[in-house]
Amino acid sequence: MSFSRPGALDLSALARPAAPAPGQGGSTSGGWVVDATEADFQQVALDGSLQHLVVLSLWSPRAPESAEFNARLAAAANTYDGQILLVQVDVDANPGIGQALGAQAVPLVVGLVKGQPVPLFQSAVPDEQIRGYFEELIRLGAEHGVTGRAPAPGVAAETPEEPEDDPRFAEADAAFNAGDLDGAIAVYEKLAAQSPGDAEVAERLAGVRLMARTQGADLQQARTAAADVPGDVDAQLLVADLDVSGGHVDDAFDRLIQLVARTTESDRDRVRERLLELFVVVGADDPRVATARRRLATALF
Repeated sequence: MSFSRPGALDLSALARPAAPAPGQGGSTSGGWVVDATEADFQQVALDGSLQHLVVLSLWSPRAPESAEFNARLAAAANTYDGQILLVQVDVDANPGIGQALGAQAVPLVVGLVKGQPVPLFQSAVPDEQIRGYFEELIRLGAEHGVTGRAPAPGVAAETPEEPEDDPRFAEADAAFNAGDLDGAIAVYEKLAAQSPGDAEVAERLAGVRLMARTQGADLQQARTAAADVPGDVDAQLLVADLDVSGGHVDDAFDRLIQLVARTTESDRDRVRERLLELFVVVGADDPRVATARRRLATALF
């Protein structure tokens, strides 16, 4: 296991070996369309989205409309000649992926840009809307430097060179890989004190802190607690953390900005600091961060 910035998808539970699911009637693999399972999701979808755009189609053989919709998605995706790779996931055979994406119903279609989920639409939509969403995703990908193409059908993808490990992070990586999040945090805090302007150190520290805060937390229980006591700052902060970990970035930012507006003094400072840390987790170049920064300034002043 290697450290990866959260704020994308937390699929660490999917690292276990799993047998590929058998083909289903709704699968339309071929061209720039593939099926993914919990066993190969990291390689096919998350790693692939670092180089080219990925569109996830979550479907179920128990929902005929989602199976039929896959054919229309595939036809649209194949017209982009590899700008978009459509990755189909049978959520009945691979429930962990559906849970990680917070899927409540299918069909559910989500884009991936550098591992970051971009909600597109839920339920079947007309063909012209499919293309409209795809065009918007391509524009968003270009803003983030994702302009590559998936390999043509039958052509193996080139294996990118692995960057050399930064020796500064060896101790923290060892602690992280051993499950010692507190130990990793201590190392990153020391590095941050030594190099306060180092963006990578800040990102790693913010990411592992988020993992530590959300470890073992139940999202439904957290949401219920926050709804029952809206003034409980700790409860609101936990839900925001869980939302960022699950890819619901806008929901998390909105919750905390509203909380800033209705808190005072030390509570307001705590919420503001957590929000700033979540900005680091999501990434300064993410347009959602820029929007949230403007809203935060308005809420503060």
